[in-house]
Amino acid sequence: MTINKVYESPQAAVADVPDGASVSIAGFGKTHSFPTSLTVALREQGARQLCLVANSLGEGPYRSITLVENRQVNRLIVSFSARAGEATSAAEKQIAAGEIEVELVPQGTLVERLRAGGAGIGAFFTRTAVGTAVADGKETRVIDGVEHVLEMGLKVDYAFIRAARADRFGNLEFDGVGRNFMPAFAKGAQITIAEVDEIVDGELHPERIGLPGIFVSRVVRKTVDVEHDFPVVREGRGADSARTVNGKKALTRKQMAEVAAGLVPSGSYMNLGLGIPTLISDYISGRDIVLHSENGVLGYGTIASRDDYDPEIYNAGGQYVHLEKGASFFESVTSFEMVRGGKVDFVALGAFQVDADANLANWSTPNMVGGGIGGAMDLVAGDVNVMVLMMHSDSKGNPKLVNSCEYPLTGLNCVNIVVTDLCVLRRVGDVFKLEYVAPGFTADEVAELTEFEIDRSDFESAA
Repeated sequence: MTINKVYESPQAAVADVPDGASVSIAGFGKTHSFPTSLTVALREQGARQLCLVANSLGEGPYRSITLVENRQVNRLIVSFSARAGEATSAAEKQIAAGEIEVELVPQGTLVERLRAGGAGIGAFFTRTAVGTAVADGKETRVIDGVEHVLEMGLKVDYAFIRAARADRFGNLEFDGVGRNFMPAFAKGAQITIAEVDEIVDGELHPERIGLPGIFVSRVVRKTVDVEHDFPVVREGRGADSARTVNGKKALTRKQMAEVAAGLVPSGSYMNLGLGIPTLISDYISGRDIVLHSENGVLGYGTIASRDDYDPEIYNAGGQYVHLEKGASFFESVTSFEMVRGGKVDFVALGAFQVDADANLANWSTPNMVGGGIGGAMDLVAGDVNVMVLMMHSDSKGNPKLVNSCEYPLTGLNCVNIVVTDLCVLRRVGDVFKLEYVAPGFTADEVAELTEFEIDRSDFESAA
């Protein structure tokens, strides 16, 4: 019997998805790598009471959020159900109304659970999320002196994924960072449907195959041609704009990024999180600092302009970036292996709060329904130097460096360095030591605007 996994249309490929099915839909950030044709076809098909598994729901009429808006979903297993500072989504409204059940899962744990489910591994222990709300009610165990939490393998009925090319055998080829979640989502599904740009005559070259056809049940060519968006990254006040504190100009976000870049030794591997940390990539040129992104790229550089970008190469914030020499692409499972395995030296993240015990809170606020864990819990769980970049106080003037975090925790005792628009603090023993003060400010001013006690002994003589 001849193997031919090609279906005539997305509608034909999703026709048998029943009410009550579990469906994982890949896609990164708000717009990248979503199987738009399959998603639109499932909306038209109308299956209800779905359990939707995804990293994020995306935005607009062609991505996973459209199934929520059409009230086809009653359960979510996601890394992002909400994003700070954005309008309330259909998902948040339905979660708040009790119409959708939600389980928030760290991004690295999500892909590992799907990979494990597909590999016949029932469960695994991980350091990710220990001490956070995600670990509540789960079994824990101390392994090699470190607490771990038990996570269950995850299987789904259907997976919708994206690729650049396929052959009739179901073999897939990816461009740029397009591999990201695709292999893990495919392996965790009973039936995997791949939406591709091109179906080749004959077969793909074996050395270019990013996912073997044994993991792919159906292949369909895309029919919904969504124009590539050039992301407008929300920077609030603006990267070049400085706040006024005590009548003086604090550091701009760009200046904070430049200060942070100077703290990283040459030869380091570094991950940059969302927000201010993404600006660091513009200040490491020529220093042999290799940038890592959890969506599957090692060795990217400066942020690309609208006139010069590759739509298949973007960072964790969804910004298009240029590659440096020696760059490589890989899937998200491999990306998180690098972090949890201690291969990445520095992680730079934004934050809502950091407290006196070096605890970090950066994924939810009291005003949010659910939140956006993303990959942060995985990133801080490894043997890595965690650097936080944030404003010294919030928009209302309240300290963000607090005695004890009031917001849900991302990680325990994990912050090593804090860079704010006023200073640099480094964790030394059980205290944060003042290492740098922004021009025009004093150590006393920094201390007054910080809720917990800091060590400012290096600045006492200057006073």
